[in-house]
Amino acid sequence: MDIGIIGTGYVGLVSGVCLANLGNKVTCVDNDRKKISDLKKGIIPIYEPGLKELAAINYKKKRLNFSTSIKEAVTDSEVIFIAVGTPSLPNGEADLTAIEVVARNIAINLKKYRLIVEKSTVPVETGNWVKRTISAYIKGKVNFDVASNPEFLREGQAINDFMHPDRIVIGVESRKAKEILTSLYKPLKAPIVVTDIKSAELIKHASNSFLATKVSFINALSRICDKVGGDVSEVAYGMGLDKRIGKAFLNAGIGYGGSCFPKDLDAFIHISEKSTYDFQLLKAVRQINEEQKAFFFNKIKEAIWILKGKSIAVLGLSFKPNTDDIRNAPSLDIINNLLAEGAKIRVYDPQSMRKAKEALNNKVTFCKDPYEACQGCECVLVITEWSEFKEIDFAKIKKALKRPIVIDGRNIYEPQKMKKMGFHYVAIGRRGDKKVI
Repeated sequence: MDIGIIGTGYVGLVSGVCLANLGNKVTCVDNDRKKISDLKKGIIPIYEPGLKELAAINYKKKRLNFSTSIKEAVTDSEVIFIAVGTPSLPNGEADLTAIEVVARNIAINLKKYRLIVEKSTVPVETGNWVKRTISAYIKGKVNFDVASNPEFLREGQAINDFMHPDRIVIGVESRKAKEILTSLYKPLKAPIVVTDIKSAELIKHASNSFLATKVSFINALSRICDKVGGDVSEVAYGMGLDKRIGKAFLNAGIGYGGSCFPKDLDAFIHISEKSTYDFQLLKAVRQINEEQKAFFFNKIKEAIWILKGKSIAVLGLSFKPNTDDIRNAPSLDIINNLLAEGAKIRVYDPQSMRKAKEALNNKVTFCKDPYEACQGCECVLVITEWSEFKEIDFAKIKKALKRPIVIDGRNIYEPQKMKKMGFHYVAIGRRGDKKVI
């Protein structure tokens, strides 16, 4: 098929590249001229494993094209995906300005039937507004359909998630729209959930909110374990073997971050309030997530007491491994709190150093590897569970540190092994003095 993708952020770019790889002819559009120029040169603005290579292959085969013209996409494409940003407003509501602008531009360039698909995460009833907007600005009598096709891509695993999805959700109002989208996704051989547009829009927010709830539940449980002497990793393992619960998203730590969970949770709370329902459960999920960073910060103070003037190493800046995304990353809040107390910070991350330099405004020292980051520090904080940190040489780390203190915000090391190597090891809801039976 001929496909147009409006917006080349994480969702738009990954979706465009993967759809091209399935054999479609895809035009990715963005109003950022520099970004489009870079993409044509093979410069990918985000780090996502495998994306650069896959984009290069499909660009060379002329299945993938980049443009700044919405008109070109509307003229050449049968299906047009809207994948622009929907950032949070101060009240938690999603800012749909970009969605409206794109819908208006599609309308004024519409000359024959097109299927317009919401790919961005949007609140329920956005589909209705997109349809109304296009109807208001369209010139002449042209048939079109609007559909919803929410994405479920995890940063760091986005290509695999697109090519091997658990399910594909499409919300449609016509048989034609259903046939086009089911045909488009047929090569993926995944279950396709066909529903109405409003239900499809709700599925995305409901899914992310439920996953955030699992994260906050296990984090709340970690605090109980911390108080009574239990081990949250063993509790989570025992829970996760129950098929009704499952082990995914039961890893205690310093909380979730990124562009999806915080934004989608806020948006869903706002959606609920607009429909006159007070979703108190989700408000508690959000509160627990914020408190978890304070819980971790207190562990740092308990381990080294006075922070002023002390050097602290931070390993990991991105909100999760295998991405350079630092949006809503817990690392930024923790670092800023440490700086406010007068600590000196040395940091290292495998991929997000460039973006972190802009966010932290050179208030910290950026290092070439974990060992340089730990040089002369009172302790080391593990903030992101990169594989590189799981294979670290602790003999070198111990030698670099002033004091052998490791404060693990992701529970990636075994307390007993760390203790045996001579470290004072602090984790989230785990015991370091537990006897091995």
